[in-house]
Amino acid sequence: MIRAFFPLFLLLSCSLLAQKQTFDLLTYTPPKGWKASPQENVMAYSIINQAKGTWAQIGIYKSIASKGSIDNDFTSEWNNLAVKQYNATGLETNSALTAGDWKVKAGGGKFKFNNADAIVMLTTMTGYNVCVSIVATTNSQDYLDAIQNLLGTIDLKKPAENVSGNLQVNQNNNPDVTNGFAFNITNFDDGWTSTIKEDWVEVTKGSVKVLIHYPKEGTIFPADPEPLTNAAWNILVAPRYSYLKNYRTAYISTYNRPYLGFGNATNNADGKEVFLVLFRQGESGWIEFITPDKNTFINTFKFDPYNIRWDSETDLMNPLLAMAAYNKFAVAATDFKGTWTSDFTGMQQLYNVYTGNYAGMNINQSNQTFVFANANSYNWSILAVNGQVGNMRYAQAKSSGKFSVPNNWQVKFSDIEGKPKTYHAFWSCIKGARLLHLLDADFPGNGMYTIFGKK
Repeated sequence: MIRAFFPLFLLLSCSLLAQKQTFDLLTYTPPKGWKASPQENVMAYSIINQAKGTWAQIGIYKSIASKGSIDNDFTSEWNNLAVKQYNATGLETNSALTAGDWKVKAGGGKFKFNNADAIVMLTTMTGYNVCVSIVATTNSQDYLDAIQNLLGTIDLKKPAENVSGNLQVNQNNNPDVTNGFAFNITNFDDGWTSTIKEDWVEVTKGSVKVLIHYPKEGTIFPADPEPLTNAAWNILVAPRYSYLKNYRTAYISTYNRPYLGFGNATNNADGKEVFLVLFRQGESGWIEFITPDKNTFINTFKFDPYNIRWDSETDLMNPLLAMAAYNKFAVAATDFKGTWTSDFTGMQQLYNVYTGNYAGMNINQSNQTFVFANANSYNWSILAVNGQVGNMRYAQAKSSGKFSVPNNWQVKFSDIEGKPKTYHAFWSCIKGARLLHLLDADFPGNGMYTIFGKK
């Protein structure tokens, strides 16, 4: 039997010998010897002792919008991350504490894994209108100290301005990029303005210009940092500039390695010299930063690219990475035409925790489709396949009705699986097309939007 152990750890800034890592808003020291498994919305660590049949996992989840209080956030995260994923029961919690500008609450319960006892522990932190959660699971007390040590090294930073908040939108004024959509400009409440262009989304604020480049062939391929960055620079940047000076490339060695290329060049359009930085990290795509000089870049994004080394702190890249979120445009009722689909496939290899032997594969696959017709009517369907190979289960559902757009960032359907449903919604852009992003407004889960493309 595993003894329940649900400590509440305050957020501390600790200097340890082990190298710290950064994921989203958290900086921390990962447990030594654990396997890191980076994913888009969660950074996972795991360890297994085949001889003893013991194991443990830690998941650090990307921040999501707060539900108004630490108690509401903890309850929602427990239901989404513990009950739904592990069928956890017997919840015990500690009282919420204050750590700087953050509220922190921890708790845990038990569940069964391979018919054996295991525990799940949740730590949720709420502040600045967001919440962050860490989930730890294990079948042995041997790993509790390692979990405690990670939590004790956490340092949380203030999030960037929430670009999904009070946004203003402008009607299209560039017919070359409208493609039948109502909006191609977004004025963010932090002063940035995004405009859809033919080959990129252009984001401006004062004298600073940022180009969120659309995916382009030849700019992403397996390679060392320098040749990959040089190839992307030659395709995306070089054709618009001359007289490149002081060009260098840099990277930081981490699980989702940031790539940088930078230097001074003359803009062919107006003959003025500018300072350029080309950046990519994880799924951000290539983003180009254009400033009048290097000092303007440093003052805006808070670091000097020439000082970046392979072992620099990855959180230096957060201001650059945040710019990817400005590829975001409002929705209108007239935008929804035709058929939009989203496909998802996930595979999980299974191993026996006691023997380490392969135990098969789980597959989760779904296809969701919206068909929008005239007079604000729609047809919706979903087909889901899941289970272990050789014992798959199939399920499907359909509905139809009317949809409306209550504001520029939501769409409401009269019937999805037997009841009305409202989604947070926005468009992002790629070359010659748009992608529809939808997130259940009542059950946002980990905050990850489902993305639909036009068929």
